[in-house]
Amino acid sequence: MVSDTTTEAAHEQWIRDRRQTVTGPTGALSLVLTHWSPAGEPPVEERIARAGHPVDAVFTRLRRTDLDTGAPQEGYRIWRQDSPAQEAFEEIITAPYDPAWVLEGRFELVDEDRVVPFEHIKDAGATRTLPVSGDLIFTVDGTEYRLAAFDTTHDGHATLQLVFGDTTNGTESYGAGRFLFLDHPGAATPLRPGDSIPITVDFNRTTVPPCGFSNQMNCPLPPLQNRLPFAVRAGELRVRYAAGFTL
Repeated sequence: MVSDTTTEAAHEQWIRDRRQTVTGPTGALSLVLTHWSPAGEPPVEERIARAGHPVDAVFTRLRRTDLDTGAPQEGYRIWRQDSPAQEAFEEIITAPYDPAWVLEGRFELVDEDRVVPFEHIKDAGATRTLPVSGDLIFTVDGTEYRLAAFDTTHDGHATLQLVFGDTTNGTESYGAGRFLFLDHPGAATPLRPGDSIPITVDFNRTTVPPCGFSNQMNCPLPPLQNRLPFAVRAGELRVRYAAGFTL
């Protein structure tokens, strides 16, 4: 059995690791520019994209599907550790570890090819379909909740990404909702539609989305079924910047 002391120490290490991630060379605080070329046009040359930025700025490429035409869209990002957000950043306000927010639930595979529309913060109400092969199911205070967690890759392995809202948003926590990443149960155990497998949902590992650290990020927003009618006072709540700074 893992002791409370060991668990809390692991949580403190996770908090330190998260700070190191968001403040790193390609951490969300370093992102100063996201640029998209018109659909179907070639990517911008790196030397042109870098113009006006210091030599130690990091350049990365992106690709997505244009919402209007369906054609591929080429993009790039510029990351700088002298960004205004980096200089104004003070801390990620994080709730104390609470074992009550470690919930035993299950993942139910619905359809390996299922997609669900998610609105993104910079898409003016339009939606992008994301792969949601199954549902994340857990119980709080005797009520069962069935949420859509989309399939993605995080830290190099198959992951479920839960984008959720709760009643703390906009007051105690980041207004547009928060994220929770879980190891994808289907990566280790082959599943068929209708199968379910136990999964631990630890809300203590909730994170503020990248758009809480940079206005150049385009984060998915919680769909209606992922807006919880209670307060989740666990994990990262919001970002504190120096007085007077806004993204």
